[in-house]
Amino acid sequence: MPKRKICVVVTARPSYSRIKSALTSIKNHPDLELQLVIAGSALLDRYGNAVDFIEKDGFHIAAKVFMVLEGENPTTMAKTTGLGVMELTNVFYNLQPDTVITIADRFETIATSIAASYQNIPLVHIQGGEVTGSIDEKVRHANTKLADLHLVCTHDARERVIKLGEEPDKVINTGCPSIDLAKQISDYPYLDFDPLEKYGGVGANLDWEKGYIVVMQHPVTTEYKKSKQHIMETLRAVKELNYPAFWFWPNVDAGSDGTSNGIRSFRELEKPGNIHFFKNMNPIDFLKLLKNAKALIGNSSAGLRECAYLGVPVVNIGNRQHRRSRAQNVTDVDYNREQILKATENALIREHYPSSELYGDGNAGEKIAEILATVELTYSKTITY
Repeated sequence: MPKRKICVVVTARPSYSRIKSALTSIKNHPDLELQLVIAGSALLDRYGNAVDFIEKDGFHIAAKVFMVLEGENPTTMAKTTGLGVMELTNVFYNLQPDTVITIADRFETIATSIAASYQNIPLVHIQGGEVTGSIDEKVRHANTKLADLHLVCTHDARERVIKLGEEPDKVINTGCPSIDLAKQISDYPYLDFDPLEKYGGVGANLDWEKGYIVVMQHPVTTEYKKSKQHIMETLRAVKELNYPAFWFWPNVDAGSDGTSNGIRSFRELEKPGNIHFFKNMNPIDFLKLLKNAKALIGNSSAGLRECAYLGVPVVNIGNRQHRRSRAQNVTDVDYNREQILKATENALIREHYPSSELYGDGNAGEKIAEILATVELTYSKTITY
């Protein structure tokens, strides 16, 4: 029997960590052939050039799709997605995969779903059924309705996908592949590298070895005009905290130009002596950095997923993770300097939380590969009610 060709599309920096363990398991499975497509901001240096880390990890890239339009507003998001549909359609036509995998809820992932499903290619959606709000909420559930097989991360997510009219036996809770990486570093949790020496970045030369926080805040697409205002509240709070902070650049979304502009202007005018900025890190190194941090500040889903497993305290700011399932490690605050500062000060004086398996037990990658090797692949379905 020929190997099943599994085409996985990675469109952004965070998507790689969300799928890396599954990529490894697919690559190593005797009955599967991995076709890896890298697209969108994962190819761009200004957003961390995730493709470099992917290639260094030994993955062969079957195709690269340049599709991001400048502007970082709702109009360019729509045009980027449209360009993605056109380009990915050609990629799938040439690769002839047996199935295509689309990941999570970023705005451009709907391009993968349309290009595959319209060509009668069985579509697999990973991380469906979750709740956040903003454009991510709409895109995630639209991906669900285009997909034929759903590999979800939580019990609640599985129940939601079934309520959307999907066949229960096609909705499987595998856990999140990113938890596999968190489990991996939990077995050796030491920060065995100097972030400043290995990754450079810009900003203050921090004395971080006695303790530090990590900051990762992205714009909210439905509030993109306020993105600079939002990030300034966090910048002021972190500066006033006067505690070493490793700060990561935002994703490409509507409003990221406002977020980036706020960071740059604050860095130049205020010259904060306790903040160092990075574009990206290898996923394993990033998780080691998280594991050894006193807290994660911002609105990244890593705070609700990986940090839950790692037990890292999280100060979650604003509406980006609205109603997403969370463990006891998360404190929610508004876009308010005083609230952010107080919650972070509280996080600094407490120990890490017990590990939570809310998003998986650390074996999702192998489960996903085995399912892809054995499940019946179909591209036709009817709503169940």
